[in-house]
Amino acid sequence: MEEDEENGAAGEAMPDVVGGKGETNDGRQVAVAGRKPGGWKAMPYIIGNETLERLATSAMMANFTVYLMNHLHMKQVKAANLAHIWYGTTNFSPVVGAYLSDAFLGRFLTLAIASVTSFLGMAGLTITAAVPALQPPDCSVAPGAPDNCDGAGPSGSLVALLIVSLGMLTIGSGGIRPCSIAFGVDQFDHTTEKGQKDIGSFFNLYYLTFTLAVMVTLTAIVYIQNSVSWALGLGIPAALMLVSIALFFIGTRVYVYVPPEGSIFSGVVQVLVAAYRKRGLHLPPHGLGEDKAGQVEMYDPPPAGTATKLPLTQQFRFLNKAAIVEDGDLLPGGGGRVNPWRLCGVQKVEEMKCLIRIIPIWAAGILCVLSIAQQATLAVLQALKMDRHLGPRFQIPPGSLGIVSLLAMVLFLPLYDRVLVPFAAGITGKEGGITVLQRMGVGIVIAVVSVIVAALVERKRRAAALLHGGPGGVAPISAMWLAPQLALNGLAEAFNVIAQVEFFYKQFPDHMRSVACSLVFLTAAIAGYLSSAMLVVVRRYTGGRGPGGHSWMEDDINLGRVDYFYYLIAAMGVVNLAYFLVCAHLYRYKGGENGGRSQDGGGAALELEPQKKPTQISV
Repeated sequence: MEEDEENGAAGEAMPDVVGGKGETNDGRQVAVAGRKPGGWKAMPYIIGNETLERLATSAMMANFTVYLMNHLHMKQVKAANLAHIWYGTTNFSPVVGAYLSDAFLGRFLTLAIASVTSFLGMAGLTITAAVPALQPPDCSVAPGAPDNCDGAGPSGSLVALLIVSLGMLTIGSGGIRPCSIAFGVDQFDHTTEKGQKDIGSFFNLYYLTFTLAVMVTLTAIVYIQNSVSWALGLGIPAALMLVSIALFFIGTRVYVYVPPEGSIFSGVVQVLVAAYRKRGLHLPPHGLGEDKAGQVEMYDPPPAGTATKLPLTQQFRFLNKAAIVEDGDLLPGGGGRVNPWRLCGVQKVEEMKCLIRIIPIWAAGILCVLSIAQQATLAVLQALKMDRHLGPRFQIPPGSLGIVSLLAMVLFLPLYDRVLVPFAAGITGKEGGITVLQRMGVGIVIAVVSVIVAALVERKRRAAALLHGGPGGVAPISAMWLAPQLALNGLAEAFNVIAQVEFFYKQFPDHMRSVACSLVFLTAAIAGYLSSAMLVVVRRYTGGRGPGGHSWMEDDINLGRVDYFYYLIAAMGVVNLAYFLVCAHLYRYKGGENGGRSQDGGGAALELEPQKKPTQISV
């Protein structure tokens, strides 16, 4: 059949019916081998696995720079660079994990392998802090004693174990993060109204447990690491991860298993190849049907499963040539295509266009996430040179300040959902108040403002530190001065990052939604790499221009000019905002007439679907 040939040739799995209902092309499944979806029975195992993994990795992410500097005695810039590289690699790996899961391994096997690998990585990190023979020399400085920290960094064997452990954690994150949500959704019956409602509740529960995990990390775990023992602070997440693995495998009798779908990118490449091969053909002026100059037939079989049928659009018209039928392209008797690398269906062509349209919007999110990531790292370094006391005895761990961003986001989302959305809806007449693209734009604006605030606070902090203690001094001002920039950081994430997840989920082709959910991690990955590159470039090219010949980024933050660095990020953010506004104005939504662009010419002004609540789609 034409439908079988269209999708099978592209490497997509057709519905697998084994003793009952099967899987559709977008990953939905009702039952396999006669097993009904377990629904909420499977959630303790799936949610527990993901929550404990996030708790462990976020514990390292939040306090990693402090661990490298205070425990392993790395220099400040080197530690920040390593943190950014690991941050980027950890967020890039879910894209690879999503592809391997959908194409070859399946979600259960991917989660199983990733969970075990993640545990091994956590165990390795615990060893770096617990084994006395691996520890670097004591670098403490007694009053009046010379500084003996030079050359007291980690040994080669300790660095090797650290890198291997971080690599295992990266592999674990790459498998768990993109698959846990999709595997959880697989456990509900998509064909019933109750199943659809349960999926919405699952998203809420997933977001809640993720939030609680990060809050525990930024308070209890970070406190143990800084004030009690690094070995214990790293060992607790490793032990919890071991418990999560046991829980995950206990649930094997409850799970519904969705088989891998085969390669999800071959159809994209086929469209490009077919369009190039037929580049000399002439297109009909009005889409499908007969051209006035002669007969032109377009190959347009129905999509497989429950995929949304996409109409042929005139944007990127050169790709439409891939769907023009020539003599010899079709098998006799309606048996499908002869060569999928020469003829593609309209559905595949339009899915390719969806990806092309999304790329510019996706690129605009990178600098926004970069500003969020840079502040998260640099705020820790700023806090180390500020008064972190709350009362006479308690001192805030520098890695715990990130909870300000989290609280701002958590407190704002209900306010946005219950107050701001109805208010905006009364003005705009739209159910969601503003569109997803508009939310992303607001997030970019807030990110720019937060960086400017961070620069102003850093200028005040640096001046106070130099006045009261010289280059190595601690500013006699409270670390809570960092709260405004961190709160704005959280609001920027609430608007932009969560909106990115929703935008990708809605605008990606149906059968690529697991990849869509991992795309926000790719954004964070590239932002992490750019952050590391910026630190190197700024340190190199601003040397000799600061006070006393120092660069903007020095190992002693008081000698550098981090406020100038913040202003540089803010300037880049302004340029990025202008770029985003152009891209949003030109964007055409998936599945609408003429590509879904709004009738008033503003691509960001309308949406074709009702806007979902932010808390239902956050990952």
